Amino acid sequence: MAADPAPQTCPVEDYTTFGTGPAMTFFERMDRYQDRARPVMRSEEAGGYWVFTDYEAVHDGLQRTDLWSSSVITPTEPNPPFRLIPLMLDPPEHTPWRHLLRDYFSPGRVRSMAEGQRRLAGEIIDGLADRGGCDFVDDVARVFPSTVFLEIMGMPVTKLPEFLEWEGMILHSGEDRDRVATGVGLVVQYFAELIAERRASPVEGAADIVTAALDWTIDGEPVSDEDLLNCSLLLFMAGLDTVASQSSYAFWHLATHPRDRERLVTDPGCVPIVVEEILRAYPIVQTARKALKDEEFHGCPVKAGDMAVFPLAAAGRDESVHPGARRVDLDRASTKNLSFGGGPHRCLGAHLARQELAVLLTEWHRRIPDYELAGQPTEHSGGVWALDELPLRWDV
Repeated sequence: MAADPAPQTCPVEDYTTFGTGPAMTFFERMDRYQDRARPVMRSEEAGGYWVFTDYEAVHDGLQRTDLWSSSVITPTEPNPPFRLIPLMLDPPEHTPWRHLLRDYFSPGRVRSMAEGQRRLAGEIIDGLADRGGCDFVDDVARVFPSTVFLEIMGMPVTKLPEFLEWEGMILHSGEDRDRVATGVGLVVQYFAELIAERRASPVEGAADIVTAALDWTIDGEPVSDEDLLNCSLLLFMAGLDTVASQSSYAFWHLATHPRDRERLVTDPGCVPIVVEEILRAYPIVQTARKALKDEEFHGCPVKAGDMAVFPLAAAGRDESVHPGARRVDLDRASTKNLSFGGGPHRCLGAHLARQELAVLLTEWHRRIPDYELAGQPTEHSGGVWALDELPLRWDV
């Protein structure tokens, strides 16, 4: 009689949530994990969690709100001390918040902002073109989308340096939880004062989110100040960070792949393709979830309370879905991607982010078509992967 087949075991890898290294360290690390462990592996960090490593598992996980809760941010912290709204809400609680916010990021509203964004990008780039070089992260990537965001929120652009400092404390302090908490406290205090100020002195005709939020209701009841602050905190973090990080990887790629850069310069009509391929090849968000029940999921014996990562980097660079997925191909037949997530939590700001990336690529290459790296940038990982700096140089 034949012996029963040995049970399959989940590969254990040395995956960690936070780290630092030269540019592309974490994308290349994910590629190696994906080659060794499909569709899931196990990390032993912070008591252990699952890491799903292919497109189908990541896609399904983002859809399965009955199994995977969005109540967490990173897999190392199963009980976060704050609740970012609506990111950390599950349906049905999540749904009315989505409805409150969606009009501010609708395709029509985003298109109406395009001309102002082009002017802003041009002014920023003109201000440094004669210098012959810059740190793209600090001089452009963090300034352009953050300024756009502050205008949408109704916050003073004059305070941008301070806001960027707070954003760095929250999102780029690694495992230094005290520094993160300090940054969160500063942002929450600022919004508490801003909300009180808007209530005391309403601005007639104002169309910004902070002013509108004062009149928000859910199920006929006014939204509480606590929930307004948690929503404002999320918008602050997303508005000042994600496009900055994504555009930095876009310009890293173009600085190190001159043929793709020349293609963009000679054919500006390919900008939308460049945007989608960059999003697909360099997905910066690595989403965490917490299991709500026991269930086998893609062959993985999930238990209620288990933590997991659904890395968008694994989905975007899965060669079983995209042949040659680990390289940018501007002639690719399909650039479908999960880089804005999936399911009910798909990024509300996707239209805005795509437009900002397209504007920045277009306006930069009109003015500075030929450039290269002026040093070797470093990056750090976490819930969002980001370059620490991107030194560029060009002839003037």
